[in-house]
Amino acid sequence: MSNVSSGRTLSEWGLEPAVDYIERVQRADGLIPWYPDGPADPWDHVESAMGLSVAGRSEAARRAYRWVADAQHDDGALWATYGEADADEGAHAGDEPRKETHRSAYVAVGAWHHYRCTGDRDFLAALWPTVRDALAFACRQQAATGEIYWTVGPDGEAYEDALVAGCASLYKSLACGAAIAGVLGYPDARERWLEARTRLGEAIRSRPDRFDRTWESKSRYAMDWFYPVLCGVVTGDAARQRLEAGLDRFLEGGLGCRCVADEPWVTVAESCELVLSLAAVGETERAREIYEWCFQWTDDEGVFWTGYQFADEEYWPGDRPTWTGGAAVLAADALSGLSGAADLFMEEITDI
Repeated sequence: MSNVSSGRTLSEWGLEPAVDYIERVQRADGLIPWYPDGPADPWDHVESAMGLSVAGRSEAARRAYRWVADAQHDDGALWATYGEADADEGAHAGDEPRKETHRSAYVAVGAWHHYRCTGDRDFLAALWPTVRDALAFACRQQAATGEIYWTVGPDGEAYEDALVAGCASLYKSLACGAAIAGVLGYPDARERWLEARTRLGEAIRSRPDRFDRTWESKSRYAMDWFYPVLCGVVTGDAARQRLEAGLDRFLEGGLGCRCVADEPWVTVAESCELVLSLAAVGETERAREIYEWCFQWTDDEGVFWTGYQFADEEYWPGDRPTWTGGAAVLAADALSGLSGAADLFMEEITDI
């Protein structure tokens, strides 16, 4: 019997080991590294925390968001990555420290998600300054043409180019921030973020010339294909057509979603996020089928590997990222309604 068709709880699906792993890897200060003693980044940290929220591990999730509040800089940003040895480094593996807009702003999605899971308004109010300042940082990097620049360097200067997937994520962050502002009674912030979201959406849909201007196009990455659907930038028939147009290129039957179109590598996180995207446009049966495939890529404990390199027939890389488990839990939630946030990636702005 398939994991998806029979399962209505995390344990019935065998997802409890993935959640246990996230909580086990979480540090005492709340940060969730990619794997034990590994690096971390704010976006994947939040995705892992969202998995904890769905699973009812509310205290662990709250500690994760407290880490974001504690780590946030005065300008509202966080470092793009946090090194293996020292969480204040701001970089790992020789990267130059930088502050990426979509990574800093994703706390808004996590905060709204946790509130939807728990109804904890006190949590939402306590995290409001963090959300407010993170979105303010992102909006200061918005160009006149609507796109939001990718990153700010250590000198405080924006790198004036934009990523499709990163901006789609920001579009969702602005929507969730507006929802939070509505609940807490900050109408000015709500309207400001909705206006920024409108301009950003127009740029993503209508101004491809504003993206990937100074580097090679990222269109070979699956995230560029489905993130505008996942995050609500493209909806309805246009969203269904967009997904259908990319399936032959990115979907490997029986295995999952390729991370990169021209590489023989499927990844569990991309597969689960594609499941979320398909569910958002009503393609539930196809979403369920793809989700089933993901369960073959677990270790003996039931924890997900990053992915599978099918030309070499090996798990590659040999890591078990926490955020992959988080994505798997979010996909299960979207398919079966495990939490009050199950439709987070199906919300229209009129619902917020």
